Amino acid sequence: MSEWWASLSSLLKVLYCFAVPSTLILLLQTIFSISGVGHDGDINISDTSGLDGGGFDGGFDAPDGGDIDINGLDTDVNGDVCPQGDADMNVHVHGDFTPLKLFTVQGIVAFFAVSGWVSIAAISGGMPPFLGLPLGVIAGFFAMYGIAKLIQLSRKLVENGTVDFRNAIGESATVYIPIPPNGEGEGKVTLTLQGRFMECEAVSYSREVLKTGTQVRVTDLNGETLVVERD
Repeated sequence: MSEWWASLSSLLKVLYCFAVPSTLILLLQTIFSISGVGHDGDINISDTSGLDGGGFDGGFDAPDGGDIDINGLDTDVNGDVCPQGDADMNVHVHGDFTPLKLFTVQGIVAFFAVSGWVSIAAISGGMPPFLGLPLGVIAGFFAMYGIAKLIQLSRKLVENGTVDFRNAIGESATVYIPIPPNGEGEGKVTLTLQGRFMECEAVSYSREVLKTGTQVRVTDLNGETLVVERD
């Protein structure tokens, strides 16, 4: 082993010093990702978009087709404002907004691992260093881009799979389990929400019992319980 290491040129030694540790780190990251270590299933918007909702100064740009919920006012990108029931100081962005983040820890590690091994293979195969190194760098950037795309797609899947019950407001539903009057208890309704056929808890403040099969409309939310009235 020592003789093999001594026979290498200084450039190849440097490349091995980048390639081997990066490959080991990339392997550990893959194992941890598969086993779920370090993931709690939650997505912080500052991690996925680079936007900080804590210091809004009026110059916020929303993505096309999205909307912004600020201080209880639901504002879409066209500037239309409509009142919202729950006022808070949070900024919520809705819409298909999962940007491509190229320079992540996983991407940088993949860059060094792939560029290192490609350069080593090229130079060891007889290619001049001034050609082998750029080839490795190009391959490393492709690897970084591939990792970024995988992260982007995985975050989109998670975001698309998260049900936002606020989207149910204004939607029609059908009573599945009778709903008592005057908010005295909960029943259940069925509706299509975000492309899914769902069964949700529901409450009604009307004076009549909403029987099974009654068509209702969602008017408000009480946590994740829908507030409905006869349609």
